[in-house]
Amino acid sequence: MGARHFALVAGLALIGPATAQDAARGAQLYEARCGGCHSPEANRIGPRHAGVLGRRAGSLPDFAYSPALARSTVIWRSDTLERWLADPEALIPGQRMNYRVADAQDRRDLVAYLASLQAVVPDGGRR
Repeated sequence: MGARHFALVAGLALIGPATAQDAARGAQLYEARCGGCHSPEANRIGPRHAGVLGRRAGSLPDFAYSPALARSTVIWRSDTLERWLADPEALIPGQRMNYRVADAQDRRDLVAYLASLQAVVPDGGRR
């Protein structure tokens, strides 16, 4: 193995896979960056996030969304959540979340964590 080949392999090992998701890291990011306004299981300043994947934006009946989110037809999937975290206003103009996650890996990890959250059903159980 030549020196250039070794340097390339070593460099790739440091970079890691560009699209890997780390839900455990996402949980830490969520607590640090999102936990002031959101919780998985309780509405706060922002709505709860348990079961967010597959849910229509602005659709929890017990949360007062902005008119823009309440009218939205966006369905929260991995791709729409990543777009939302990158720039909420670009995805749903008129919404009220004034926070962006600039780093693409951070967004992927946060979405991986959100995908791991199960929905809370009205009788206190989970689905």
